[in-house]
Formats: sequence, structure tokens, C-alpha cells
Amino acid sequence: MLTSFFGRVLFLISAIIFCVLQSLLWMGDGGILDAQQIKEEVANQKAQNKKLAERNRILQAEVDDLKSGTEAIEGHARSDLGMIQEGETFFLVTATPKPSSE
Repeated sequence: MLTSFFGRVLFLISAIIFCVLQSLLWMGDGGILDAQQIKEEVANQKAQNKKLAERNRILQAEVDDLKSGTEAIEGHARSDLGMIQEGETFFLVTATPKPSSE
């Protein structure tokens, strides 16, 4: 078949079609390279979602704690706002300045 001119042309056209189809399979839209990239993006997104779900769980526990009791509210008032209860004495301890070595 490859001895005739028609056979050689047919073989050449078949080879070109095969190469074009292979390039589309590997590099075209929805090809193997795109599928691999999408798999990596999905894995990254799942990892990020896992971190955010853990953060949401912690925040929800804090919200539930604030809704259920006064200890958490009191703790936030003391640490964030510097509040003290009635009858308590507030002491401010400052560090003594270190002498300069001049």
C-alpha cells in the first residue's frame, strides 16, 4: 500500500490526523493537562474549605458560649475592655526603666 502514491498520501493524511487528535487530547480544552490542573485546584479548595470549616466551628462554639453564660462575657469584658467588677481593686504594674549604659 505504501508503494503507490495514493497509499503514501493516505498514510501522511492519517499521520497528520493522528497528531492533531493527540494534541487535542493532551493540550486542548478539557484535555488531560486541563483535567490535572482542575484536580489540583479542587484539592487546594478542599484544603481551604477544611480550614474555614474548623474556623467556623470555633466561632460557633464561642457564640454558643456567649449565649449560654456570663463567664465568657465577663472574660471578654475583662480582657478586651479592661473592666473590673465592683469591689475589686485594680493594680497597674509597670516595669522599672533599665539604666542606660552611656
